[in-house]
Amino acid sequence: MSDESSFDHRKLSNRILMALVAGLVFGVALNLTIADLPWVRTFVIDGALTVVGEVFVRLLSMLVVPLVFVSLITGVSALSDPASLGRIGGKAVFLYMLTTGVAISLALIGALIVQPGVGASPVDQVAREISAQPSFGQVLINMVPRNPVRAMAEGDMLPIIIFAILIGLAVAMSGKAGERVGGFFSDFNVVIMRLVEFVMLVAPIGVFALIAVLGATTGISTFLGVLKYVILVLVMLIVHAVMTYSLLLKFTTGLSPRAFFSKLRAVQAFAFSTASSGATIPVTLKTVEQRLGVGKSVASFTVPLGATINMDGTAIMQGVATIFIAQYFGVDLSFTQMLMVVLMVIMASVGTAGVPGVGLVLLAGVLASVGLPAEGIALILGVDRVLDMTRTAVNVTGDCAVSLIVAHSEGEFDQAVFDGSQPGGTVVTEAAAKS
Repeated sequence: MSDESSFDHRKLSNRILMALVAGLVFGVALNLTIADLPWVRTFVIDGALTVVGEVFVRLLSMLVVPLVFVSLITGVSALSDPASLGRIGGKAVFLYMLTTGVAISLALIGALIVQPGVGASPVDQVAREISAQPSFGQVLINMVPRNPVRAMAEGDMLPIIIFAILIGLAVAMSGKAGERVGGFFSDFNVVIMRLVEFVMLVAPIGVFALIAVLGATTGISTFLGVLKYVILVLVMLIVHAVMTYSLLLKFTTGLSPRAFFSKLRAVQAFAFSTASSGATIPVTLKTVEQRLGVGKSVASFTVPLGATINMDGTAIMQGVATIFIAQYFGVDLSFTQMLMVVLMVIMASVGTAGVPGVGLVLLAGVLASVGLPAEGIALILGVDRVLDMTRTAVNVTGDCAVSLIVAHSEGEFDQAVFDGSQPGGTVVTEAAAKS
């Protein structure tokens, strides 16, 4: 935003991290002491904490559609060369698909080495209805909205992105009329970003409530049967986040991975607590623009696109889970079947909403593609919430990394903002600085 904003990212990061720790300690303390008391369950866990946490998530979700729609129109219409949108889109999609492919490959290799499903303790089977996923061809068709208003009402992100891009291009090519409409959306974008700041003021409270509920309701015994699986997924998530993104940043931009990761505490904490890439979009946008120095014309496209198609963390979970379930049921997957898993995960990530639990829905399709029973999902239901939160943090880290790489390659990167020598504000591009 402009210099009118007094928003302090560092203070927010510290408060969110403190809220995470405090919420976890409080929730675990409840779990080990008085969580079984009826009044505690009714009024504290299912009452105050759940209400506060869910209201916070809804506040974030409320912002997603208007923020993506308005920021995309503003960014696309501001492009001096509309053809650059094709370059930005091509680079972003390629990088997102590349990192997803690396993620699923690492997960399969790690699972084959560690063999998490061998000797796993049986757990109670839980019936769960898994909705069928559309074919990849149908996903491409559905990208074009038949009714843009309906897509917005349902939060269907890919059609919204396509419609906003088309509106933005039309605005850029409509002369004086386009300038007036573009000015309206530019002002609207400032108002929406101010609303984002209002919501983030209560973020530490919401994060505390979400984590406290998790700590108070997750049974310790649930983790014992699949501890090996959990540890492996967490290790692979960390390896992918640290190694893959660091290498990409270093070799494509020459920027410091350490500096990059140091600026992501707030957005990672948001993603972890909400387990939703989509709900984290407002925070991700502010982070890449005001902390990483990514130009708005790039960020407004790559961030919502990443929240929709970048599922690196989910890909790792699906790879490890597929091998785990196969080993649990004594099924040896062939090389061809594992290649099918890789392709399925990459294709299924396109058009998948960045909402909590979506990884389990995708996993059902992956299991069906290699002939494994979908009932195997019940093996990991008990611990998936914790893993879902962690892999979402990895997903948004990937969104930020790709946005930074694309902006750097397009000359839409501000080194001063990245270095921290300027406060978050209007991003001045390298191209503008040279002119």
